Amino acid sequence: MLPEHNAMRRYISEFIGTFSLVFCGTGAMVINDFSEGTITHVGVAITWGLIVMAMIYAFGEISGAHFNPAVTIAFAYAKKFPWQDVPKYVLAQSGGAIAASAIVLFLFPTNETLGGTIPSIPPLKAFVLELLLTYFLMVVIINVSTGSKEIGTMAGIAIGGVVLLEAMFAGPVTKASMNPARSLGPALVSGNWEHQWLYFIAPILGALLAVLSCKLVKADNCCTDC
Repeated sequence: MLPEHNAMRRYISEFIGTFSLVFCGTGAMVINDFSEGTITHVGVAITWGLIVMAMIYAFGEISGAHFNPAVTIAFAYAKKFPWQDVPKYVLAQSGGAIAASAIVLFLFPTNETLGGTIPSIPPLKAFVLELLLTYFLMVVIINVSTGSKEIGTMAGIAIGGVVLLEAMFAGPVTKASMNPARSLGPALVSGNWEHQWLYFIAPILGALLAVLSCKLVKADNCCTDC
Protein backbone atom coordinates (compact mmCIF):
# COMPACT_ATOMS: atom_id res chain seq x y z
CA MET A 1 0.00 0.00 0.00
CA LEU A 2 1.25 3.46 -0.84
CA PRO A 3 2.04 5.62 2.24
CA GLU A 4 -1.08 7.58 3.22
CA HIS A 5 0.61 10.97 3.09
CA ASN A 6 1.85 10.29 -0.44
CA ALA A 7 -1.16 8.43 -1.82
CA MET A 8 -3.47 11.34 -2.59
CA ARG A 9 -0.88 13.35 -4.46
CA ARG A 10 -0.05 10.29 -6.53
CA TYR A 11 -3.69 9.86 -7.51
CA ILE A 12 -4.00 13.56 -8.29
CA SER A 13 -0.85 13.34 -10.41
CA GLU A 14 -2.32 10.44 -12.37
CA PHE A 15 -5.56 12.39 -12.85
CA ILE A 16 -3.79 15.53 -14.08
CA GLY A 17 -1.32 13.64 -16.23
CA THR A 18 -4.00 11.56 -17.95
CA PHE A 19 -6.20 14.63 -18.32
CA SER A 20 -3.37 16.51 -20.03
CA LEU A 21 -2.53 13.55 -22.25
CA VAL A 22 -6.09 13.05 -23.47
CA PHE A 23 -6.91 16.75 -23.74
CA CYS A 24 -3.85 17.61 -25.85
CA GLY A 25 -3.85 14.41 -27.92
CA THR A 26 -7.53 14.19 -28.76
CA GLY A 27 -7.71 17.97 -28.87
CA ALA A 28 -5.10 17.99 -31.62
CA MET A 29 -7.16 15.42 -33.54
CA VAL A 30 -10.36 17.45 -33.18
CA ILE A 31 -8.67 20.74 -34.07
CA ASN A 32 -7.09 19.06 -37.09
CA ASP A 33 -10.60 18.14 -38.26
CA PHE A 34 -11.95 21.58 -37.37
CA SER A 35 -9.17 23.37 -39.28
CA GLU A 36 -9.38 21.02 -42.26
CA GLY A 37 -6.01 19.39 -41.73
CA THR A 38 -3.88 22.32 -40.59
CA ILE A 39 -2.15 20.29 -37.89
CA THR A 40 -1.71 17.22 -40.17
CA HIS A 41 -1.38 13.60 -39.13
CA VAL A 42 2.31 14.09 -38.40
CA GLY A 43 1.48 17.04 -36.16
CA VAL A 44 -1.06 14.98 -34.24
CA ALA A 45 1.48 12.19 -33.70
CA ILE A 46 4.06 14.69 -32.47
CA THR A 47 1.49 16.18 -30.09
CA TRP A 48 0.85 12.78 -28.52
CA GLY A 49 4.56 12.09 -28.12
CA LEU A 50 5.38 15.49 -26.67
CA ILE A 51 2.56 15.56 -24.12
CA VAL A 52 3.49 12.08 -22.89
CA MET A 53 7.11 13.17 -22.53
CA ALA A 54 6.16 16.40 -20.75
CA MET A 55 3.84 14.69 -18.25
CA ILE A 56 6.47 12.05 -17.44
CA TYR A 57 8.92 14.80 -16.52
CA ALA A 58 6.20 16.63 -14.59
CA PHE A 59 4.89 13.71 -12.52
CA GLY A 60 7.30 10.79 -12.90
CA GLU A 61 8.91 11.40 -9.53
CA ILE A 62 5.51 11.55 -7.81
CA SER A 63 3.32 8.80 -9.24
CA GLY A 64 5.52 6.95 -11.72
CA ALA A 65 3.60 8.64 -14.56
CA HIS A 66 1.56 5.64 -15.65
CA PHE A 67 -1.41 7.57 -17.11
CA ASN A 68 -2.63 4.24 -18.49
CA PRO A 69 -4.55 1.38 -16.78
CA ALA A 70 -2.70 -1.19 -18.91
CA VAL A 71 0.65 0.11 -17.65
CA THR A 72 -0.53 0.12 -14.04
CA ILE A 73 -1.82 -3.45 -14.28
CA ALA A 74 1.38 -4.61 -15.98
CA PHE A 75 3.56 -3.01 -13.30
CA ALA A 76 1.52 -4.78 -10.63
CA TYR A 77 1.92 -8.08 -12.47
CA ALA A 78 5.67 -7.44 -12.61
CA LYS A 79 5.67 -6.85 -8.82
CA LYS A 80 6.84 -3.29 -9.31
CA PHE A 81 3.57 -1.77 -8.04
CA PRO A 82 1.15 -2.87 -5.29
CA TRP A 83 -2.00 -4.59 -6.55
CA GLN A 84 -4.15 -2.94 -3.86
CA ASP A 85 -3.42 0.47 -5.36
CA VAL A 86 -4.30 -0.49 -8.93
CA PRO A 87 -8.05 0.33 -8.71
CA LYS A 88 -7.34 3.83 -7.36
CA TYR A 89 -4.81 4.54 -10.11
CA VAL A 90 -7.23 3.27 -12.77
CA LEU A 91 -10.04 5.38 -11.31
CA ALA A 92 -7.84 8.49 -11.31
CA GLN A 93 -6.69 7.84 -14.89
CA SER A 94 -10.22 7.21 -16.13
CA GLY A 95 -11.50 10.30 -14.37
CA GLY A 96 -8.81 12.44 -15.96
CA ALA A 97 -9.59 11.09 -19.42
CA ILE A 98 -13.33 11.63 -19.03
CA ALA A 99 -12.83 15.18 -17.75
CA ALA A 100 -10.55 15.97 -20.69
CA SER A 101 -13.10 14.68 -23.20
CA ALA A 102 -15.85 16.69 -21.50
CA ILE A 103 -13.86 19.88 -22.03
CA VAL A 104 -13.09 18.96 -25.64
CA LEU A 105 -16.85 18.52 -26.12
CA PHE A 106 -17.46 21.93 -24.56
CA LEU A 107 -14.94 23.54 -26.92
CA PHE A 108 -16.02 21.65 -30.05
CA PRO A 109 -19.62 20.48 -29.54
CA THR A 110 -20.17 19.67 -33.21
CA ASN A 111 -17.40 17.08 -33.37
CA GLU A 112 -18.91 13.60 -33.40
CA THR A 113 -16.05 11.44 -32.09
CA LEU A 114 -13.98 13.84 -29.92
CA GLY A 115 -10.78 12.14 -31.05
CA GLY A 116 -12.14 8.71 -30.17
CA THR A 117 -10.54 5.43 -31.14
CA ILE A 118 -12.55 4.08 -34.05
CA PRO A 119 -10.74 1.47 -36.20
CA SER A 120 -10.66 1.75 -39.97
CA ILE A 121 -9.66 -1.91 -40.36
CA PRO A 122 -11.56 -5.06 -39.26
CA PRO A 123 -11.86 -5.33 -35.45
CA LEU A 124 -9.75 -8.48 -35.15
CA LYS A 125 -6.88 -6.88 -37.08
CA ALA A 126 -7.23 -3.73 -34.98
CA PHE A 127 -7.11 -5.89 -31.84
CA VAL A 128 -3.87 -7.53 -32.92
CA LEU A 129 -2.31 -4.21 -33.89
CA GLU A 130 -3.28 -2.53 -30.61
CA LEU A 131 -1.92 -5.50 -28.68
CA LEU A 132 1.42 -5.24 -30.49
CA LEU A 133 1.58 -1.46 -30.13
CA THR A 134 1.08 -1.70 -26.38
CA TYR A 135 3.58 -4.56 -26.18
CA PHE A 136 6.28 -2.42 -27.80
CA LEU A 137 5.40 0.53 -25.56
CA MET A 138 5.47 -1.51 -22.35
CA VAL A 139 8.77 -3.16 -23.27
CA VAL A 140 10.31 0.30 -23.28
CA ILE A 141 8.46 1.51 -20.18
CA ILE A 142 9.40 -1.43 -18.00
CA ASN A 143 13.06 -0.97 -18.87
CA VAL A 144 13.21 2.72 -17.93
CA SER A 145 10.91 2.79 -14.91
CA THR A 146 10.64 1.20 -11.49
CA GLY A 147 6.84 1.32 -11.49
CA SER A 148 6.44 3.88 -8.72
CA LYS A 149 9.07 6.30 -10.02
CA GLU A 150 10.54 7.04 -13.43
CA ILE A 151 14.31 6.67 -13.50
CA GLY A 152 16.89 8.43 -15.61
CA THR A 153 16.74 11.61 -17.62
CA MET A 154 16.01 9.66 -20.81
CA ALA A 155 12.79 7.99 -19.60
CA GLY A 156 10.49 10.72 -20.91
CA ILE A 157 12.25 10.89 -24.26
CA ALA A 158 12.24 7.12 -24.70
CA ILE A 159 8.57 6.63 -23.81
CA GLY A 160 7.35 9.77 -25.58
CA GLY A 161 9.36 8.75 -28.65
CA VAL A 162 7.68 5.34 -28.81
CA VAL A 163 4.24 6.93 -28.49
CA LEU A 164 5.09 9.35 -31.30
CA LEU A 165 6.44 6.53 -33.48
CA GLU A 166 3.41 4.32 -33.01
CA ALA A 167 0.93 7.17 -33.42
CA MET A 168 2.73 8.07 -36.61
CA PHE A 169 2.34 4.74 -38.39
CA ALA A 170 -0.72 3.18 -36.70
CA GLY A 171 -2.81 6.28 -36.07
CA PRO A 172 -4.53 6.17 -39.47
CA VAL A 173 -5.89 2.64 -38.90
CA THR A 174 -6.57 2.27 -35.15
CA LYS A 175 -5.80 5.74 -33.74
CA ALA A 176 -2.97 4.02 -31.78
CA SER A 177 -4.68 4.08 -28.41
CA MET A 178 -2.51 1.69 -26.34
CA ASN A 179 -4.49 2.98 -23.37
CA PRO A 180 -7.97 1.96 -22.12
CA ALA A 181 -8.47 5.29 -20.34
CA ARG A 182 -7.58 7.25 -23.47
CA SER A 183 -10.28 5.32 -25.35
CA LEU A 184 -12.82 5.45 -22.52
CA GLY A 185 -12.95 9.25 -22.26
CA PRO A 186 -14.01 10.08 -25.83
CA ALA A 187 -16.25 6.99 -26.07
CA LEU A 188 -18.18 7.83 -22.92
CA VAL A 189 -18.60 11.52 -23.66
CA SER A 190 -19.37 11.15 -27.38
CA GLY A 191 -21.43 7.97 -27.05
CA ASN A 192 -19.44 6.14 -29.74
CA TRP A 193 -18.94 2.67 -28.23
CA GLU A 194 -18.53 0.61 -31.41
CA HIS A 195 -15.55 -1.77 -31.15
CA GLN A 196 -14.35 -0.13 -27.95
CA TRP A 197 -14.00 -3.54 -26.30
CA LEU A 198 -10.80 -4.12 -28.25
CA TYR A 199 -9.27 -0.91 -26.94
CA PHE A 200 -9.94 -2.01 -23.36
CA ILE A 201 -8.66 -5.59 -23.69
CA ALA A 202 -5.83 -5.52 -26.24
CA PRO A 203 -3.63 -2.94 -24.42
CA ILE A 204 -3.83 -4.88 -21.16
CA LEU A 205 -2.89 -8.15 -22.85
CA GLY A 206 -0.09 -6.46 -24.78
CA ALA A 207 1.34 -4.90 -21.62
CA LEU A 208 1.21 -8.23 -19.76
CA LEU A 209 2.98 -9.96 -22.63
CA ALA A 210 5.71 -7.34 -22.43
CA VAL A 211 6.26 -8.21 -18.77
CA LEU A 212 6.42 -11.92 -19.64
CA SER A 213 9.02 -11.33 -22.34
CA CYS A 214 10.99 -9.11 -19.97
CA LYS A 215 11.08 -11.94 -17.45
CA LEU A 216 12.61 -14.18 -20.10
CA VAL A 217 15.48 -11.90 -21.03
CA LYS A 218 16.29 -10.03 -17.81
CA ALA A 219 14.55 -11.70 -14.92
CA ASP A 220 16.85 -10.25 -12.26
CA ASN A 221 16.04 -6.64 -13.16
CA CYS A 222 12.57 -6.88 -14.68
CA CYS A 223 10.33 -8.19 -11.96
CA THR A 224 11.22 -7.49 -8.35
CA ASP A 225 9.14 -6.69 -5.32
CA CYS A 226 8.06 -3.06 -5.11
